[in-house]
Amino acid sequence: MPVFGHISYYRPGDVLANRLALSRAGLHRPTRAGVSGSELEGADSIILADQYEDDDFRDEDIIYSGSGGRDPRTGRQVTNQEMTGRNLMLRRSLETGQPVRVFRKINDETASGYRYEGLYQVTSAVYEPGKSGFLVWKFRLVPAP
Repeated sequence: MPVFGHISYYRPGDVLANRLALSRAGLHRPTRAGVSGSELEGADSIILADQYEDDDFRDEDIIYSGSGGRDPRTGRQVTNQEMTGRNLMLRRSLETGQPVRVFRKINDETASGYRYEGLYQVTSAVYEPGKSGFLVWKFRLVPAP
């Protein structure tokens, strides 16, 4: 069952060591998937880990690529994505307006792990050709008010 909003005492800027720590804290339950939630209620959290070529993390918004269509060995997009599974979770978040916790994988001189970026809202979803030429879902998220 998804839990929306901040969890416990965790706040933006907090860094957890790995995905297992995120899962144990209840911040992002799956230890591998980049989207947590349910198709019925929506996404409660996502992880930006520089795995999808069409992801774009900017100060004013995030363009988060949908899931599916990638070769598991190379990570390259090899087919069109479909509106199923985790993509449905993000579309449901667009419909409900529920906040989504955003985490970003970091590895620099100051820290490594997963930094909590804060609460965001999904404001749009478009289905268009990505950098590889295949159709991908692109979800725009903006900081929640």
